[in-house]
Amino acid sequence: MNARQPDANVSARRVVALVSGGVDSVTLAHYLHVNGAELMLISFDYGQRHRRELHYAERVAQRLSVRHDVVDLVAVGGLLSGSALTDVSVDVPHGYYTDDSMRATVVPNRNAILLAVAAGVAVARRADAVAFAAHSGDHPIYPDCRPAFVNAFSELVSIGNQGFVAPEFTILAPFIDMTKAAIVVLGDRLGVPYEATWSCYQGGTAHCGCCGTCVERREAFAVAGVPDPTTYLA
Repeated sequence: MNARQPDANVSARRVVALVSGGVDSVTLAHYLHVNGAELMLISFDYGQRHRRELHYAERVAQRLSVRHDVVDLVAVGGLLSGSALTDVSVDVPHGYYTDDSMRATVVPNRNAILLAVAAGVAVARRADAVAFAAHSGDHPIYPDCRPAFVNAFSELVSIGNQGFVAPEFTILAPFIDMTKAAIVVLGDRLGVPYEATWSCYQGGTAHCGCCGTCVERREAFAVAGVPDPTTYLA
């Protein structure tokens, strides 16, 4: 497939990038690194049942030889009940995601919380950007992955840190108009080792193959025409 290219000029930027360990964020880290950003990675333990992903975030940091910090937000995550990601009483939806089933995976205000912490780190370290891997497939149900949110949050950080943040500071979301399949095509060109990424929301020791994120992952590789190196249980 023809992959749409990311919208972002990242060369010479000092960037704090949110990396969960999944396909999208690991591709983002490689994209920023290859394109000349001075990169620092930040991940979050918010009590997600699939915190196994953090191991894969550490692996990409080691691979790229960049700093990686994991922020403990378990107490915060414990207050955000009602999501399949943080509440064990809520089942992880299986099969293709629909608007209704995806709602079960919404963690209230998640990206605003994570980006706020990352922005504080960026200001403290004199970085001029924070980057995250929102993509077009997130838009229907996740309002904190849409362009309007990104633009508003970037302005919020600039206003809230006026005099302490670089005038050119911005929130980067270079994949925001790309599909997950297009991200896989890009990552394949960059040599991203997708076997060293984690998507499954079930929190087991291997990808279940049934939950919405596993289905989405499989489909992205199939549409991209890129071999899927993932071992699925089903």
